[in-house]
Amino acid sequence: MMELVYPTRWKDYELLDCGDFEKLERFGQYVTIRPEPQAVWPRVRPTAEWEKQAHVKFVSKSSSSGEWKKLKTMPDQWTIQYNVAKATDLTFRLGLTAFKHVGIFPEQAVNWDSLYTYLKPLSKPKFLNLFAYTGGASIAARAAGAEVTHVDSIKQVLSWANENMQKSKLDNIRWLVDDALKFVKKEMRRGSIYQGIILDPPAFGHGPNGEKWKLEDNIAEMIEGVLTLLDKEKHLLILNAYSLGFSALVPQNLLQPFAHKHKSKLSIGELYLPAKSGVNLPLGVWGKLQK
Repeated sequence: MMELVYPTRWKDYELLDCGDFEKLERFGQYVTIRPEPQAVWPRVRPTAEWEKQAHVKFVSKSSSSGEWKKLKTMPDQWTIQYNVAKATDLTFRLGLTAFKHVGIFPEQAVNWDSLYTYLKPLSKPKFLNLFAYTGGASIAARAAGAEVTHVDSIKQVLSWANENMQKSKLDNIRWLVDDALKFVKKEMRRGSIYQGIILDPPAFGHGPNGEKWKLEDNIAEMIEGVLTLLDKEKHLLILNAYSLGFSALVPQNLLQPFAHKHKSKLSIGELYLPAKSGVNLPLGVWGKLQK
């Protein structure tokens, strides 16, 4: 059965409204307007109200970049916190980037809670975060006591993740600038095993040496490799897929053979954020193996 899940305990984040291919969000004390390709319906609140509330709006210059137009005074960087699994606060430095992102995907807090809760009781579990971005899952796993390997292809993003780790009063995460698929193949040759793995691959991407990633072309090979690295007796694997048109049946079909063979619990579903205005914003499908 498919599960629709969303984070319920954010204090420093709120989706206020979305529609007309944009979203109105509060990060801490600052409100942003950003593009959102899935918000194909009309916005609930009038545009004038959006702009009255917002501190800053992202104006697209191309499909992948643009610039921020400040509507009120605010800093280019600020911090917010998330209390993971009702246990400890994680701190994230946010910033206005040229790619419409601010450094966090708030819907992923659902996965941070799951990871922390699963890993905390284990003795020195090994955890792998692929396509790891600014490290929300990495620092949640580290806060739970895991030995964490964080892999991303962009050096500046790893520096940002390292900053989040330090602001969260944590240490000793293993940072690697690498192509995720190449890294998985190296780990397979080394015989590495992990109790926790999360991967959040983009629809399109590039490795540090120009390696090309296309979700529908590469995901089957990636999952085959990742499952080789997963501890067969004790594990939590989370696969996210934010791609327009992808069904939750895709992660189900990719993960089901492993679940049957190793008697692992397989669940699938969709991540979303409920807006204060009453609409729900879909933000990708997921599959989870747990034993």
